[in-house]
Amino acid sequence: MIEPLVLLPGMMCDARVFAPQINILSRERAVMVAPISTGERIEDIANGLLHQLPERFALAGLSMGGIVALEILRRAPERIGRICLMSTNPLAETPAAAALREPMIIGAATGRLDDVMRDAMRPEYLAKGAERLNVLKRVYDMARDLGPDVFVAQSRALQRRPDYQGTLRRCKVPALVLCGQEDVVTPPKRQDFMANLIPNGTLSVIPGAGHLPTLEQPELTTIALRGWLAKEK
Repeated sequence: MIEPLVLLPGMMCDARVFAPQINILSRERAVMVAPISTGERIEDIANGLLHQLPERFALAGLSMGGIVALEILRRAPERIGRICLMSTNPLAETPAAAALREPMIIGAATGRLDDVMRDAMRPEYLAKGAERLNVLKRVYDMARDLGPDVFVAQSRALQRRPDYQGTLRRCKVPALVLCGQEDVVTPPKRQDFMANLIPNGTLSVIPGAGHLPTLEQPELTTIALRGWLAKEK
């Protein structure tokens, strides 16, 4: 039986962040994108999704979506056939990082979401290249459509997130850790550390990509995902 694939987008992103992958992978299996826009705690978001998701599925999360994926794995490991964590930070938020979010939360709540997003997703977070500005525009468009309330809720959830290193160590399914070679937000060195925590984990570093490899290098990212989906358990 071919497991359906559940994709969890990053902060202030929706299905458009996976559009190239959906286009290819949906020819081979059922693919769904689950929103991570409800709840001010990672635990609440994951719990709400578990009531909507298939009984058993492959799970891939990007950035904040990867954090939610880890919480789903922690809560219901028997339902996860395999997991992919893209551009993900498994560590709890530090007090200093949590404090830095406060001005952005206030800005979003007072009508300055566009300005806040330009600070939250800067050009240097993506790899240099002709597509950088196009990818940024797509991110800003997604954020504008989701709106300030989602930004505030997701920021609160990230501030309060727990540490998932123990969850990684207990993972018993095929796991892919994927990141962009030029990612300065969740750099390859940190991703290698995360992959080494997983008993059956592998690392894939995508050249020519920063924090959003699904859009920056869609073909290479899709190839990596197809290899992960085909890996025997």
